[in-house]
Amino acid sequence: MRKRLILVLVVMSWSFPAWADDPALSLGELAKPGRVLMLRHARAPGFGDPPNFVIGDCSTQRNLDASGRAQARQLGTRLRAVGLTNGRVFSSQWCRALETARLLDLGPVESLPALNSFFGRADDREETLDALRSFLASLPVDGRPVILVTHQVVVNAFTEATPPAGGGSVFQVNGTPMPVWLGVIPVEAREGS
Repeated sequence: MRKRLILVLVVMSWSFPAWADDPALSLGELAKPGRVLMLRHARAPGFGDPPNFVIGDCSTQRNLDASGRAQARQLGTRLRAVGLTNGRVFSSQWCRALETARLLDLGPVESLPALNSFFGRADDREETLDALRSFLASLPVDGRPVILVTHQVVVNAFTEATPPAGGGSVFQVNGTPMPVWLGVIPVEAREGS
């Protein structure tokens, strides 16, 4: 009994966002003006990158596998089905992020170094995040939706949610370096998404 009481007290002490009853937003939320989807790249087997990887040389990087490519295509289909057809798409320079962005098939993909991973490179963290915050602050509050394909460490720097591969968070642009976090998107299709 005592263990259950402690568990209940711990759970009650957590701070949840307003959407905690259902953190998964409808994908239709993304089609609204001023929305940003910060998406973790699709499935890529492994962890981190090989020690001598080179940006621009996919043979030296961890890349999407067949299930990751299928996951990216499926998400793109779901996003188009809810009306996300006029968004702008930006990607990290890593091959797995660029391939995810292209396979979404939501329009031309622009490389944005501010979305690059800093995993294992702590010295790059603040410079990368400062550049991304500046980019976010420059987006119009009533502009067309923006999709940012990046890495887990980048999404984690802006949210309390750790996205699975192909998952992400939705934000409302507010003219500041810290847009309002609205919630997460479901990775796999579910009713109403």
